[in-house]
Amino acid sequence: MTQYDVIIVGGGLVGASLALALDSSGKRVALLEGSVARFDDLEQGWDARIYAVSPLNRRFLEQLQAWPDMARIGTIASMDVCGDAGGRIQFAASDAGASALAWIVENRWLLASLWQRLAESGVDCLSGVRPQTLQTTATSASLGLEDGRVLGAQLVVGADGANSWVREQTGLAASIKPYGQSGVVANFCCEKPHGDMARQWFTGDSILAWLPMAGQRISMVWSTPRPEELLAMSAEQLSARVAAAGGHQLGRLELLAPAAAFPLRLIQPEAVVSQRVVLVGDAAHTVHPLAGQGVNLGFQDAAKLAQLLAQRQDAGDWMLLRRYERERREAVKTMQLTCDGLYRLFHTQHLPGLAWLRNTGLSLTNRLTPLKRQFARHAIGF
Repeated sequence: MTQYDVIIVGGGLVGASLALALDSSGKRVALLEGSVARFDDLEQGWDARIYAVSPLNRRFLEQLQAWPDMARIGTIASMDVCGDAGGRIQFAASDAGASALAWIVENRWLLASLWQRLAESGVDCLSGVRPQTLQTTATSASLGLEDGRVLGAQLVVGADGANSWVREQTGLAASIKPYGQSGVVANFCCEKPHGDMARQWFTGDSILAWLPMAGQRISMVWSTPRPEELLAMSAEQLSARVAAAGGHQLGRLELLAPAAAFPLRLIQPEAVVSQRVVLVGDAAHTVHPLAGQGVNLGFQDAAKLAQLLAQRQDAGDWMLLRRYERERREAVKTMQLTCDGLYRLFHTQHLPGLAWLRNTGLSLTNRLTPLKRQFARHAIGF
């Protein structure tokens, strides 16, 4: 049996960043990824999966030497958020004395950068093989692979996404609440410059966001209860529909690649640690994408866990895992409650006066400079 300090199941953004962070602290790490990691033809097309990486997490990735080439990265310098009945708030990174609220990075470029660093590290990357069994005792954990190998470790980390196999095997119960919506994503060329501004509209039954990419391009995320309508449209129809929904603020749009959709759910496990097991990223929590904070929470999971594990010889020490759970609970709960609360506030239509109240609140906040400054500081992770 090959022995490690830590085995990470899931080689996505959070799992890969955690592996690098643990390797830099001297831990012996195995990273298990079921698919074969390939990053050919990165320059071809534009990835529909994008992430808004906060300044705090950009620094984390830079410390790992895993921040990708800036040529394909967009900058969010300001935000313009419109309510469903005239409410509006605008704020900028300059409100918090920063150069950017976030950077827009394509999934494949960020993942390729992380895996390139993994190839140069001491991490054992096992791709194209999946786990079949997970067993733990008070002193160790073992993972049986589909090819017959058995790996041992002090700690197994579940970084395997919202449908986490590790979470299921460990028996960590989770509350899963579907939003009844899907996030439809697509990228467009735009006729007018976006000015590094992220734009968002609450329409009553959906939420539309335009995020600035490199050059005169935007990434769209449309949270809607009727994704099939958008997916069935031709490229020209979808481009026209999205441009009209945003009031033609950027002129004519041109679709760069077919749209895709993913279901939106709020996942809240009762616990994220068990005997010799810990969950990170979407395996531990999901949030509504209206604030674009899902991957940022995951990167901070990785940063905090790596920081704590670097201090102990036994990576699976129970008290250490409980400390990790406590120290991440407030940030995760706050973001989940904030996003869920905003979603429900703008999707409740039957209460008299609520539409007026929420839109008036947006506009009033827009006039309060100290509160806007706090919004900006919160957005960049201060």
